[in-house]
Amino acid sequence: MKTKEKIIKAVTADGAAIKSLVDVNAQRGLMLPCSLFWIYENIRNFWLVKEEKRVIGCAALQVYWEDLAEIRSLAVEETKRKEGWGRLLVEKCLEEAAALGLGRVFTLTFIPEFFKKLGFSGIDKKELPHKIWKDCFNCPHFPNCREVAMLYRIDKNNQ
Repeated sequence: MKTKEKIIKAVTADGAAIKSLVDVNAQRGLMLPCSLFWIYENIRNFWLVKEEKRVIGCAALQVYWEDLAEIRSLAVEETKRKEGWGRLLVEKCLEEAAALGLGRVFTLTFIPEFFKKLGFSGIDKKELPHKIWKDCFNCPHFPNCREVAMLYRIDKNNQ
């Protein structure tokens, strides 16, 4: 059964499995790679879906400011896509953002259609604070970024 109750917080023992899942998706051009160091540094930000102790999905919520966070490193194993895990991981991150009192959550994605279905709207990257660009300098696509910036507003009307 695919429910949010099956989504759990990551622990350090999950770091290598998260890296492996992200690497596979990055090699397919679906997302950007991330280092194992970054994963361990941010392990508390990750939500996971596990099946028989195997990580089949992940997403991280990274807080940037009083009212702003980012959903990063959303990945689902290829054989498990179209089962709703990506949507549930994003919803779990949005729930956590709301519980933290955040008003806005953004993502940078190569698949904007997925996030649009979940209530995100496209925005100009220039609307995002400069602090978020610290990771861009090490990106293989810098300065010719193809990611699309999307924003979700956390309020009753999502406006």
